[in-house]
Amino acid sequence: MPLAVGPAISASLGREGKSVFIATLIAKRRLSGGDISVAEDALAAAGAHAFSRSWIEDDKACDLLFSQAPAAARRALEGLLPEVDAIVQGEASRRRRLLVADMDSTMITVECIDELADYAGVKAEVAAVTERAMRGELGFEQALGARVALLEGLEEGAIDRCRAERVRLTPGARALVRTMRREGGHTILVSGGFTRFAEPVAADIGFDRVVANRLGVREGRLDGTVAGPVVGAAGKRQALLDAAAERGLEAGDALAVGDGANDIPMLEAAGLGVAYRAKPAAVAAAAARIEHNDLTALLYAQGYSSEEWEPD
Repeated sequence: MPLAVGPAISASLGREGKSVFIATLIAKRRLSGGDISVAEDALAAAGAHAFSRSWIEDDKACDLLFSQAPAAARRALEGLLPEVDAIVQGEASRRRRLLVADMDSTMITVECIDELADYAGVKAEVAAVTERAMRGELGFEQALGARVALLEGLEEGAIDRCRAERVRLTPGARALVRTMRREGGHTILVSGGFTRFAEPVAADIGFDRVVANRLGVREGRLDGTVAGPVVGAAGKRQALLDAAAERGLEAGDALAVGDGANDIPMLEAAGLGVAYRAKPAAVAAAAARIEHNDLTALLYAQGYSSEEWEPD
């Protein structure tokens, strides 16, 4: 196996003008030395020879450092090992100063509009439109309008009941957000869903800010409209760019995470855009993907061991 020469050689490569990349292997259960050797061989075959390995956490997460062919490295490592996620990125920027995260099926385990539709007796109809939108078959604004129209007449109190009864946080959500905030990062929950869900979820997890849509309500019932402007794919991307500019950062300083087609522009704008258990369109657009682990994989990817995390 390669000699674990660590930061000294990494710093030397940086002084010579060579970029250093990290491939972080994160196991759902156990990562063995043999697994790492398999990954090193795959990197070598792809032209990205690892010159160092370093455990973030024994038997769970390990960094492999290399200096060329990051795209080939990603292709070689994703799906290589059973129940192991691999995230490839530049070493210099791994600890991100801005997090922009989708809500539905990312920070929480459900699609809120689908669950709310169940209270109106139209879940199947709404879920079918949601699925088409997430796959990129329908424009987000078109799909949102069609789904919200189906909710017209629903009692406003169903929103709070739905949130209490159906909405559950994704494992690792609190740990990710609160650890990044502790380390000086700024965190934003961006949602094509609704403030009535997003604001309480953001407060529970610990986000700094929320960007989401507002449901129209008249005389205690949903009126089938969304108050404009609609937060969709372009709005999510703009929220990332605006937050970076406000804080004197580049978009490349941001970590973005999402699962659907309307997340693609923000995933592409971020320095590291991660598709979390995502639809194929989002996976194809993202710089990294998480399929096996929960959201704490994004802490391992930044070099934090579990001893450094805030409680989840």
